[in-house]
Amino acid sequence: MKFLLVEDNQELAEAVIGRMQLDGHVIDHADKIQDAIAFSETGEYDLILLDIMLPDGDGRDFLKQHRAARRNTPVIVLTARSQVSDRIGVLDLGADDYVTKPFDHAELQARCRAVLRRKAGAAQSELRMGDVRFDPVAGRLTVKDEVIDLRNRELRLLELLFNAPGQIFPKQKLVDRLFSYEEDVSENAVEVYIARLRKHLEPSELKITTHRGLGYRLDNV
Repeated sequence: MKFLLVEDNQELAEAVIGRMQLDGHVIDHADKIQDAIAFSETGEYDLILLDIMLPDGDGRDFLKQHRAARRNTPVIVLTARSQVSDRIGVLDLGADDYVTKPFDHAELQARCRAVLRRKAGAAQSELRMGDVRFDPVAGRLTVKDEVIDLRNRELRLLELLFNAPGQIFPKQKLVDRLFSYEEDVSENAVEVYIARLRKHLEPSELKITTHRGLGYRLDNV
């Protein structure tokens, strides 16, 4: 998954990024509202982690603008305000959840998973297609009862394809979803991960097909 973290505390931001990267997520980081707006208007994210008190304004203004633009990206607010009225306020503005600072990173990770499951409309983490079972939380792929542990980017790439079977993903879109803006990579990197997933799926009914000039698609054949 690709997240946008909007947080001006550099130490906290680095800690959150480090933990999320261990889970295989890609993180773009903005420390100002102005940068957060630029990221959200040009990138595609699965989740936004939003601080309230920022150097150039109030994160709630970003949230209001985000929802007014009919963007449905889930937002978890990171707030030092513990009053019930403050928490109700951000939920009423369109936040999907909130975490009160200081927070335990395991709790933040759990809340991220819960919000993403709600967005997908799935109460269970395991996904099934044909003779393949895929658990993106555990990072486990099961093909004909053989369990395969996936590397982080293999995991996130398969998650993208698995959640949209039949949809063609252009290479550049996959680059944008799998890597942060700070990483200098080419579309060839996507070909490497596609090749690895194809090898894992070889014994199954699922195939990743190439559509020349368009991109890749996951099919149940």
